[in-house]
Amino acid sequence: MSRDHPPHTHSETFQVGQVSLRLARPVTLRQQWIGDHEILRQLLACWFVVDERDSPLSPRIVGQPGVGKTTLAMAAALKRTQDLYIYQCTADTRPEDLLVSPVIAENGTIIYQASPLVTAMLTGNVCLLDEGNRMNEKSWASLASLLDHRRLVESVVAGIQIPAHEEFRCCVTMNDDASTYEVPDYILSRLQPTLKVEFPSKDHELAILQYHLPFAPADLLTLTVNFLQKAHQLDLSFSVRDGIHMVQYALKRMAHDPQHPLARDVAWQEALIKVLGEEALDLDGLAKRRSFALGGQGLPKGLGDFFFEEDSPLHPDH
Repeated sequence: MSRDHPPHTHSETFQVGQVSLRLARPVTLRQQWIGDHEILRQLLACWFVVDERDSPLSPRIVGQPGVGKTTLAMAAALKRTQDLYIYQCTADTRPEDLLVSPVIAENGTIIYQASPLVTAMLTGNVCLLDEGNRMNEKSWASLASLLDHRRLVESVVAGIQIPAHEEFRCCVTMNDDASTYEVPDYILSRLQPTLKVEFPSKDHELAILQYHLPFAPADLLTLTVNFLQKAHQLDLSFSVRDGIHMVQYALKRMAHDPQHPLARDVAWQEALIKVLGEEALDLDGLAKRRSFALGGQGLPKGLGDFFFEEDSPLHPDH
């Protein structure tokens, strides 16, 4: 049973009980998904309901930065003809930031501002919690009742209970780096399933660059795609977003001073260094260094390495 309907007509305010909430604005940018459409179908399936007693899932979308996690959510919302609201999660996000915040109006009165999440809940649209694992547990706790069968939140600031529209859909993106929190298990159990966005294939990566940079020469795009594909094969984290920035910078350097134009190869190499750093000039060496730092095969196997040569017959590991 599908509930894919046009979104609620946007208005400035929404009445919940005796409280009037000023609504947030949706994201106006529309993005098509270029790449493996299986991951898009998986996300749309999470939001599908098979029976009126069924409820949609709220998946977490994981993957390297720049692989298109946010674009995937935007494309899914577009496919469902719903507006998309994005809340950027940070380490200092408070529960009231996620839900309802008091704001002083121009006339000196206090009005209540609904967050992008609450706006999507009220109007029956889609909300993306971007980089959700940057939030602390207190903020996540305020969403526990939304992410299970109750589908509602409690705003302490406004003193109201806010139920979600039946068309409301939600997903969360997560990155894996040192600045993130560990999401509590009782929240992770609600953010299911896990959808992983992989690096695109060569053809898809070229298509993405052509979509964002239709004015770029084909040879410059091909050069960039070949570099990115080698980086993917070496398990380096350079993404198509990096490739877009590289091509943009190279084009600007080539066109900025017509009296002293840079050659394509010179501009591209400069762009590579400026965007990714000089270490990116040697992908093989960079991959080996990172493998060693992460405990790769270059590390000693045990105490015997300190006392015996690797080919010594007395080495205890032989």
